[in-house]
Amino acid sequence: MSAAEVDPRYPIGKFVPPQTITAEDLLRAIADIRVLPEQLRRAVEGLDSGQVETPYRDGGWSVQQLVHHIADSHMMAFLRVRKALTEDWPVVMLYSQQDWAMLPDSAAPVAWSLDLVDGLHARWARMLGSLTDEQWKRGFKHPENGPTTIERAALTYAWHGRHHVAHITHLREAMKW
Repeated sequence: MSAAEVDPRYPIGKFVPPQTITAEDLLRAIADIRVLPEQLRRAVEGLDSGQVETPYRDGGWSVQQLVHHIADSHMMAFLRVRKALTEDWPVVMLYSQQDWAMLPDSAAPVAWSLDLVDGLHARWARMLGSLTDEQWKRGFKHPENGPTTIERAALTYAWHGRHHVAHITHLREAMKW
């Protein structure tokens, strides 16, 4: 499928969780979380300041904002999983992704968030790889989305990382960068 045929909002499709989450699904999610920093670095490698300020689609965030968003979103998810492992179905904090993407630090160099994602994902993959079957079933209550298990969160954020890397790689292909 060419870049022109891909829905720029969902270049890898919308997240569709499996009916039943298997051990293989979880291993794949851990692997995706583990390799995201390398994939993200490759996706932005060699881009100049004008290119990172380019929106990945009309009305979308810039590449720079996407990289910072991944760091923000995945930090939040990591903390939510940690709370779920140490508290009984905690209610987690909401935040406005759109508002966060407009804060002044979203103009910071992408390298700052790339470095943050490196350590974050190493810890997250290590933590997820150590969970027992019982721990995977623990979860948190999201005020808008309802109860979410750790296994569902892992699959969601594995997809989320691939989703945003695809935004960048499809933009690069379309722009011939």
